[in-house]
Amino acid sequence: MNAVAQEITPSVARASRYARIVKASKKIEWQIDRDLMRGRDFDFSRKFLPDGLSYIDRLSFLGEDDARLLSHVQGRTYAYLFGLVERFISAKMLEQSRAHVLGDQQALEGLVRFSAEEIKHQEMFRRMEQMMGAYMPDGYRMVADPNDVARAVLAASSWSVLALTCHIELFVQSHYDHSIAPRADICPLFKDVFYYHWKDECQHVMLDELEWSAEHAKLTAEERDRAVDDLIGLVGAVDGILQAQSAADVEYFLAIAGRMFDGAERKALSDCVLAAYRWQYIISGVQHLHFGRLLTSMTTPAQMARIQRALAPIFAA
Repeated sequence: MNAVAQEITPSVARASRYARIVKASKKIEWQIDRDLMRGRDFDFSRKFLPDGLSYIDRLSFLGEDDARLLSHVQGRTYAYLFGLVERFISAKMLEQSRAHVLGDQQALEGLVRFSAEEIKHQEMFRRMEQMMGAYMPDGYRMVADPNDVARAVLAASSWSVLALTCHIELFVQSHYDHSIAPRADICPLFKDVFYYHWKDECQHVMLDELEWSAEHAKLTAEERDRAVDDLIGLVGAVDGILQAQSAADVEYFLAIAGRMFDGAERKALSDCVLAAYRWQYIISGVQHLHFGRLLTSMTTPAQMARIQRALAPIFAA
């Protein structure tokens, strides 16, 4: 029996998994002001993002103050982009919940809670970005509107949107576990934001798997093949946003840094920030072992080769 067949478990076993997820969600439930913010603000004397995510340590020509400032710019974008993707994720999970309205009520509750938690994350990231913005000079730009992005994403097949969602929620865990949690030198509030985000996403990714595998089982081979093309298109659209936002962030940094950079340094800044954003939002998820296993189990070798060809320019850059 292949991995996909194993994942498509009998209804009783699936119901049990939904019930365990609901129980865990209730156990770890948290509130923005009571548990996370607690009257605190961001510490601008420290970096926001660790170098493992920002790649700032690759820019040897940056002094300590410049490196910290660029980390603040990237940290602000990290909040903005997470708020952006949460918009379509919460909408998609509400859409998925409709299939369970007259069926498994544990599944319904799990998906409704999932969507409510994503709406909470949107509020958290909006507040986070606004708090940062209050201390940073004018001129910062957000290149994409969350509603426009959500409409475009939700127009794609459910299989592709659920695959992208699973990819995102796995790299959230990877970022926290491997880059954010081990660092004691970054801003404590920034670190805690991603700790609480991580807590929820550990539950959400289990729902992603259940919904993605159920959707996969419904499709014909031709529909799955079109869904793979949709996923490739969605990743390409994400990369387009990353290219535009990285260019805007470098422009903003150069305007507020308070010193001049030569042509070679400007090019290095542009290359580095784009590489960091591609690592954060595409590569770290693609390289997550669990995502790789799931995607391989739900695609043919020819489809995987198509995905890899589409990703090759991103990895090469």
